Amino acid sequence: MKVQKRSTLFSRPINLYYMLVGSTIALSIFGLIMVFSASSIYSLENKGATWAILFRQLIFLVLALPMAWVLSRFSLARWKFFARFGVLASVGLLAVVQLPGVGKSVNGNNNWISLGFVDVQPSEIAKFLMILWAGSILAKRESAGDIQANVLKLIAPAFLLCIFLVLLGKDLGTASVFAFVLAGMLWVSGVHLKLFAAISAVGFLGIAALIISAPYRVARFSVFLNPFAEDQYKSVGWQPAHSLLGLASGGLFGVGLGASRQKWGNLPEAHTDFIFSVIGEELGLFGTIATLLMLSTLLFSIFKIALRTQDPMVRYVCSGIGCWIGVQTVLNIGSAVSVLPVVGVTLPLLSYGGSALIATYMGIAFVIGAARRDPAIYKELEKTGIPKWLR
Repeated sequence: MKVQKRSTLFSRPINLYYMLVGSTIALSIFGLIMVFSASSIYSLENKGATWAILFRQLIFLVLALPMAWVLSRFSLARWKFFARFGVLASVGLLAVVQLPGVGKSVNGNNNWISLGFVDVQPSEIAKFLMILWAGSILAKRESAGDIQANVLKLIAPAFLLCIFLVLLGKDLGTASVFAFVLAGMLWVSGVHLKLFAAISAVGFLGIAALIISAPYRVARFSVFLNPFAEDQYKSVGWQPAHSLLGLASGGLFGVGLGASRQKWGNLPEAHTDFIFSVIGEELGLFGTIATLLMLSTLLFSIFKIALRTQDPMVRYVCSGIGCWIGVQTVLNIGSAVSVLPVVGVTLPLLSYGGSALIATYMGIAFVIGAARRDPAIYKELEKTGIPKWLR
């Protein structure tokens, strides 16, 4: 007697595609709403209009959507072609920022370039390019059968060079993201646990050394567990303390959209690094859980698509993109709830930042393309009757 398999949300491959696209759109729309709410006071004071920052974010989203549509339709052969130049382009972008007169300092980090009408952060694009390049290299070695012997020397030196260039601009947060993405890709490559543990230990020692080398980093690290300490509250404890105050005052359903008190000058970077705190204050526990569910859905779909693919490069790149978005999510929310020091990274698709939004959409476009090339997903998409240009 045949036992019929019960159909579930996760048993149909097409649902992974819907989860990926749906969570991306939902997070983008929700991000626009929360950027407007979190930035309105700052925008009025510094730009002369409450909607000025929202308008900029909307422009970047309008640019990102058609770009992602085009990239999602790239063939795998085209991606492999562009992957060859990923490391050169990344190093070039990061090096240009350090040239005198070119780089611009924002909040003490010299990792920006001013184009006059807008500031761009090349390190965001470099994250995606490095993942694309590393995925291509690891896939070639896997096909050759010598992935274990060469995995470290294959991608680690290039990542370390990028980390060094980012650290020249004093951006430990972005450097940490590069380091964790490298660790994630090494893990996916199947590196031996002993070697992975040794690499991780060296990495954490390196981060510890960088923290100790700068007094302001030591202060941030020492204060995150108790930002209300009397001798720290009005200095390095200010951001995490008011982030916690915002989250605590939100209760179950929040004080109401747009009604945050902390964004009135108490919470610096409310629309970027601490947007999660504004979500918690205005929409309460319900809003924060909804945010976590949307992000979890996005990450789940990315990793499941990576597991389904037959091409090793697609598996490595999709996994790297999942690690990148996941690490930034943990670092951002960890800072907001004061279980991690403030590192100054954005919350993917939610925080204000054009460079971050464009780069994230580039990564998601690659994963959408991988899903569309999956025979089972493609077959089910054909049955839906959705026009090809819209899939």
